[in-house]
Amino acid sequence: MRILIAEDERELAKGLQFLLEKNMFTADVAWDGAQALEYFGNADYDVVVLDIMMPEVNGLEVLKTIRNRGSGVPVLMLTAKAEVEDRVAGLEAGADDYLPKPFSTREFIARVKALSRRNEGYTGQFLTFGNVNLDCSRYELTCGPHSVKLNNKEFQLMELFMRHPHFVFSTSHLMDKIWGQDSEADMNVVWTYVGFIRKKLKQVQAGIEIRTARGAGYSLEEIIC
Repeated sequence: MRILIAEDERELAKGLQFLLEKNMFTADVAWDGAQALEYFGNADYDVVVLDIMMPEVNGLEVLKTIRNRGSGVPVLMLTAKAEVEDRVAGLEAGADDYLPKPFSTREFIARVKALSRRNEGYTGQFLTFGNVNLDCSRYELTCGPHSVKLNNKEFQLMELFMRHPHFVFSTSHLMDKIWGQDSEADMNVVWTYVGFIRKKLKQVQAGIEIRTARGAGYSLEEIIC
């Protein structure tokens, strides 16, 4: 899951980014509305978190532009303004949820998760393909009596593959989706983490595998005996 945070309070934005990454999301940070629109135009996001009071372009104008582009991405508005009129303005502009500052970190994460589930077509905390289950709340792969924990990036990759089995993801798409625009990692990190997941699938004796499509990318497939 990839989140865009548009927030000009840099300490808050970095704190939210850390919090989201701790909860198995990838998060990009934009410091003003113009940068947020630039980021949004260059990547696919599962949820957008928008502060209303931002330089260059305010959050309401960013939201209107996103909706005018035909995007239905879930948007959570953050603002120090808690008056009813401000909440109504955000919702009428197309926001899906509204969280006035200050807010608890637990509530913030709960709301982002709720919006991301809505965007993915929520089917519960478990994803299943072949004989393997992915527990999205415990970040755990299970196959019969065998189970193994996944770290942050492993989980994000496996969740993406499990939600879209048979789909071939290019290395650049995986890099952009999981590591984000500001990552200093190179493309080899994708190959490295695919290798980590392959080892863990073998560890639980899975009947599925991440297959390399030469020159195209990677896809999740069942192993045919």
